[in-house]
Amino acid sequence: MIIFRYDQSFEGLLTALFDAYSRKQFPDLLQAEELPLPLFYDEVHTVITDTEKAERVWKALQKKLSRFALSGLTRCWLSELPETPMLLFRYLRKVVDTPRSIETNFTDPDILAMAKLSKKVSDERTRVLQFMRFQKTAEGIYFGVMEPLYNVYPLTIGHFRDRFADQRWLIYDGKRKYGYYYDGKEVNEITFADPHQQHLLTGKLEDSLLDKDEKLFQQLWKSYFKSICIKERLNPVKHRKDMPVRYWKYLTEKG
Repeated sequence: MIIFRYDQSFEGLLTALFDAYSRKQFPDLLQAEELPLPLFYDEVHTVITDTEKAERVWKALQKKLSRFALSGLTRCWLSELPETPMLLFRYLRKVVDTPRSIETNFTDPDILAMAKLSKKVSDERTRVLQFMRFQKTAEGIYFGVMEPLYNVYPLTIGHFRDRFADQRWLIYDGKRKYGYYYDGKEVNEITFADPHQQHLLTGKLEDSLLDKDEKLFQQLWKSYFKSICIKERLNPVKHRKDMPVRYWKYLTEKG
């Protein structure tokens, strides 16, 4: 067994692909640097992330993949699933080795797996856009918290920046303990010194932190939601499918 150890960054993965072709030796396992090695293996190569190598690989991929397929690489990486790095590595190797485009060859199990995973991540991004509920703070910042299955916040920034260009907002990922803050001009990634604050866990701000009219608007929204609900047409199964229960605790209308 040949093991490549890397820093678990996307640039590190691209550098690993560069090293594999340079060494003419391909890994059976990609492993984080800090993890213990398995009991049996033949050789270990430590990948030193190199921006120049990563850029060369990316430029080569741009010549062989469509923009949609390239963005699919990013979506799959953001899934953060343990099997994703090796899946991506096999996929990228096939892209490099095949003279023609392979991105729609769904008879290949790796290509099919990439397409399915990319769609799952894309669907989760859509749910964040659909179900994010903002609360206006006393400082005039619109604050929202969610815990998406995948690390999709980077894929939502463009939408929120365009949609709320004239408002300051902060979105926070309660699972990954980071977020993004838009100050009206640019978006910056943020973390909190104490990620265990109650409002970061529940997504519900204390009354003392809310804008003076926020509670009123929340009540109006709940009343509107209740008034348009037709009890005779309720379908709990479809409701849970369209609006997964895991999001309910963040929804104003469900509070």
